[in-house]
Amino acid sequence: MGNYSKWYHPYTINEKYSERVAYFSMEFGIHQALKIYSGGLGYLAGSHMRSAYELRQNMIGIGILWRYGYYDQMRNDDQFMGVQFQKKYYTFLEDTGIMVQVTIHNNPVWVKALVLPAETFGTVPMYFLTTDIPQNDYLSRTITHRLYDQELPTRIAQSIVLGIGGAKVVEALGGAATYHMNEAHALPLVFHLFDKYRDLHEVKKRMAFTTHTPEKAGNEEHDVELLAKMSFFGPLPVEEARRISGTYGASLNYTLTALRMSKMANGVSKLHGEVSREMWYGNEGVCEIKSITNAQNVTYWQNTQLRQALDTNDDERLVQLKAEMKKPLFDLVADQTGKLFKSDVLTIVWARRFAAYKRADLLLYDLHRFFELVNREGQPVQVIWAGKPYPFDYGAISIFNKLIEVSHQKKNVAVLTGYELDLSAKLKQGADIWLNTPRRPREASGTSGMTAAMNGAINFSVQDGWIPEFGKHGENSFLFPIVDTTLPDYEQDQIDYANMMHILETEVIPAYYLDRKKWVSIMKQSMRDVTAYFGSERMADEYYRLMYQDGK
Repeated sequence: MGNYSKWYHPYTINEKYSERVAYFSMEFGIHQALKIYSGGLGYLAGSHMRSAYELRQNMIGIGILWRYGYYDQMRNDDQFMGVQFQKKYYTFLEDTGIMVQVTIHNNPVWVKALVLPAETFGTVPMYFLTTDIPQNDYLSRTITHRLYDQELPTRIAQSIVLGIGGAKVVEALGGAATYHMNEAHALPLVFHLFDKYRDLHEVKKRMAFTTHTPEKAGNEEHDVELLAKMSFFGPLPVEEARRISGTYGASLNYTLTALRMSKMANGVSKLHGEVSREMWYGNEGVCEIKSITNAQNVTYWQNTQLRQALDTNDDERLVQLKAEMKKPLFDLVADQTGKLFKSDVLTIVWARRFAAYKRADLLLYDLHRFFELVNREGQPVQVIWAGKPYPFDYGAISIFNKLIEVSHQKKNVAVLTGYELDLSAKLKQGADIWLNTPRRPREASGTSGMTAAMNGAINFSVQDGWIPEFGKHGENSFLFPIVDTTLPDYEQDQIDYANMMHILETEVIPAYYLDRKKWVSIMKQSMRDVTAYFGSERMADEYYRLMYQDGK
């Protein structure tokens, strides 16, 4: 074992990636057993940590050890969705002996760092912070209990723990040349660095920042006085924090401040880069915003036998494997819902976070037509939904419950709970069609379609996020025609719905049942194209070249 109380990697660093980088993220989707993630941001960060390990990069991850995780998705007695917060214990994390102190609301709080050794899951060394230790009072101990806590003061405290606590842990390990913030949750980090160097230029040359969403909820903005009261700016007086962040109004925007205090930033797809530049370039002092398209780790996600069948051009084996890969998913459907799905039936999956703009229920826009679709004579369709709404987003939960209600009426429609890494993998391996229906251009990247394509599921998607860089209609995917985004939402929904149903009825279903040659050709092209560019080795390499080294 290495000495994890100092900067240590169990491999020889590849000289192309010798710069010391500390990667900060509120969530990481590393392994089903380590429940410290909620969705795409975490899956992406997890894939990045795996590829950084495979490329032997000189990087470490800094995150938080959520005592109750995000939440466990349950079913209540009436089958509707329930939320459970259950304490988590992990024997594979090791004590580093590192303890640092941060100030929260003028109160000293101890932060302890545990390490996930690189060999455990094949990631770079990762340090997880907790305040749930005997040295702290009860309130301080609860800071690291729940990912994205619904209480604002707690979320601000979580940012301080990740940003300032994380920075102090990095310093205890011997320091880093670049601090990379994956989203702006760790923002107090920049004020900590300013307090240390007292020079904005010195802060900027060490900071890289990735913005992940054009959604308002994802770009936090809070009252400056409240942040100051909570010690968000560390020991800096509020006037100084305002001056260096260029904030003169009542509230401070996390994303904007991160863009002003970094040497380099990026959006997570070409389209999102454009959207971000449009959103932020009008503001003074903003750094350059590049695009580095998100990607996922092929080693972790792709079924190896399926890959072999593709590489040897064995179409028969490919089709046979795809049918077999449905079995674990359909066993789960039977277990959770009492329904028996068939492996020779076209299976459509919609699975992701239940954010409103993702339109989970677009398929149900016209219920009568939906029932006609799933009742088709001779060309049946099976539909599966899964996803975890934010546990206090009652609108999203009610959509989830509405889907459950509809599913009770049909034996070939199912809604699954527990959408985490393992179920996600089963869904991608078992799906024929991976349906993606966000309102354009609000999906910054949306990486689930990448891992679906790696496993022979064909993307059927709105042309948003990463899809415009990948999709060729009828060749490697099926694409919704682009809709005029200046129209009111309900009109866009109407048009998208009409287009979706038309393509399903006239292209997707006939190809699956009547033109197997075309179907298999699309599936293979999709698998080839996705691994060619959307594997996270390419992404992890680009971050070093375009963000860490280029900004110097």
